[in-house]
Amino acid sequence: MAKLTYDSWVEESHRFSINDASKGALSVLRWAYQEYGDELVYACSFGVEGIVMIDLISQFNPDAKVVFLDTGLHFQETYELIEKVKQHYPYLNIEMKQPALTVEEQAQKYGDRLWERQPNRCCHYRKVVPLRETLSSATAWLSGLRREQSPTRSQTNFINKDENFQSVKVCPLIHWTWKDIWEYVKKNQLPYNALHDRGYPSIGCAPCTSTGDMTTGSRSGRWENQSKTECGLHTI
Repeated sequence: MAKLTYDSWVEESHRFSINDASKGALSVLRWAYQEYGDELVYACSFGVEGIVMIDLISQFNPDAKVVFLDTGLHFQETYELIEKVKQHYPYLNIEMKQPALTVEEQAQKYGDRLWERQPNRCCHYRKVVPLRETLSSATAWLSGLRREQSPTRSQTNFINKDENFQSVKVCPLIHWTWKDIWEYVKKNQLPYNALHDRGYPSIGCAPCTSTGDMTTGSRSGRWENQSKTECGLHTI
């Protein structure tokens, strides 16, 4: 099992050139699969960044392991996109990871519509715990975070020491802009979530996602009228 010291993380994070066409993404992915191989998992939400990530990943590992945190609260459009992705990348290993409790069982135990009353708690049960279970058998994981998305993500590095999951989080797209993402999708004619065409820049669970600012692909529209901006997976 590959391991890096903290100093190694810092060193590796600065060795990738961002001057190539992929702004370092391909170099980072090549390194990650060489370093971690089958112990590398991609946690994908199937937003447009996720589609770019899958296409880039397929160039190195066509049967890569991808996990989707299937909370039971996603838009129908998201599930439809996943089926399209399966057809487009037939060798991809997509796991639909579900929480221990169904939405109905959660309502019985903690009360109805927990996402409205205690959104952090809902995210913990339906996202954080399932991902922690997935990463318990992995050494590192991939994420499509971009620095442009929000102030909380602006300091993300290519390689991050993830104390939350006691893992290594690799983020190849940190220097990509919203324009870069869409140019790549259009150029390569990739499938994407139809909700983006309806004004949703960031797509999560249906009860907690609304339309937002489409100019930069920001996190606007997530947890509207609440101070919450992250689901708990990313604590950089």
